[in-house]
Amino acid sequence: MDVVKTVSGHVSGTVLKEPEKPVYIYRGIPYAAPPIGDLRWKPPQPVAPWSGIRECTSFSVQPAQFPDINLSNDEQKAPSSEDCLYLNILTPANKDTDKLPVMVWFHGGALRYWNGNLSLWNGPALPQHGVVLVTVNSRLGVLGLLVHPLLSHESPNGVSGNYMFLDMMAALKWVNKNITNFGGDPDNVTIFGESGGGTKVISLLASPLAKGLFHRAICESGRIDLPPSPMQDLSEYGERLFDKLSIGDNQNALTAARVLSWEKIIEVDQALNVELGQQFVFRGCWNVAIDGWFMPDKPTNVFKSGNQNQVPFLTLANLGEITGPGIVFTPQYIPGYISLLSAASRSNAKGYAGIFDHVPSNWRQEGCVASHGMELHYVFGALDDQPSWKMVHFAYAIAGAKSPTPLITDGDRAVSESMMRLWTNFAKTGNPSLKGVADWPAYTETTDQYLYIGESLQVKSGFSKVAQK
Repeated sequence: MDVVKTVSGHVSGTVLKEPEKPVYIYRGIPYAAPPIGDLRWKPPQPVAPWSGIRECTSFSVQPAQFPDINLSNDEQKAPSSEDCLYLNILTPANKDTDKLPVMVWFHGGALRYWNGNLSLWNGPALPQHGVVLVTVNSRLGVLGLLVHPLLSHESPNGVSGNYMFLDMMAALKWVNKNITNFGGDPDNVTIFGESGGGTKVISLLASPLAKGLFHRAICESGRIDLPPSPMQDLSEYGERLFDKLSIGDNQNALTAARVLSWEKIIEVDQALNVELGQQFVFRGCWNVAIDGWFMPDKPTNVFKSGNQNQVPFLTLANLGEITGPGIVFTPQYIPGYISLLSAASRSNAKGYAGIFDHVPSNWRQEGCVASHGMELHYVFGALDDQPSWKMVHFAYAIAGAKSPTPLITDGDRAVSESMMRLWTNFAKTGNPSLKGVADWPAYTETTDQYLYIGESLQVKSGFSKVAQK
């Protein structure tokens, strides 16, 4: 498989050099028009068709974001751009009739950082387990979530904000129309994400607009209890931002705002965040807006009422996130997940709970706990990707890691192999259980069971009490 036809034109990719299990990768495929100029702060628009073959062998530029995270990795220092609505496809398929399960990855980063291009989630190991992997870029932060009365006034739906989520929906619609030609099955799509990506997954689960765009979901370290903001509160913030930009408040202000450089807008947004004291992890304060259209109510209320998209889903938290120390200390993951899982148990969908508690041996000996993001190298089979370990070492150092790099053993590889098999089996069947790996029971409040993923995989009871330990 090399040249592939999409609805907008043909694309070519390259093959990742794996002699026994080749994986074809297509980097930087546009799924929507560049959201620049007059399309800034508007729902994503269709891609303009092209003639000939578009060479998709290089990643797109990462989405526009404020460069204030001190990561020692060249990927994070790469240029940024508003022209960011691109996705990457990794497929092990040899022909377009293979109909493999599709896994669509939404990256983390507090909804305003990072990108879908990192080597950590664009390697061959996970696709080699028989899935087509899609990694997505979308608008972030103020460029993807801004609410303003003028934007709402020009919208046919009378709302603004949530452009990031509309981008993700556009990517899923693109997958539905095109993934068959990459050997994927458009009727078997799993969305998954970690941290901010987990929040993205929860938001799509709760949105009526996303119904039918995916068939399973995996949420890793995503919070359901973050307070989505009413439109009025976010509108007030948008008005203050425009005041700081000195562009007025009449209809001409939108034109003026769309002419400004994205760098200026993000700079002023960041300064306003600090001024208002909204300094969270990575100083990120953006979240989904309750607009009555994309998001009808708080996600917690959507799940309580049983109005979420009824698909099987899997939740995972790292034990160190619950017990500390780490860059993220969030015992709230557990009650949040229980509300999701309980809603599933009351419906036709099943939910599965997991706790990850594995750390490379040298870091474990140094006192490191399984902290935020630690599972990612295992899920994607990226244990030998030293640059990505280095990229997030600052977070693992807070969790106790003293050595600059982890010592990878056969035990690590066994845990990674098990997780990849469980994750891809869930994508294939909606049930992660796999003979010889783990019999992972669906969660019910009565049994309160979960899968413990450590040196060994064990089914345990007492998921609701994990945060009390």
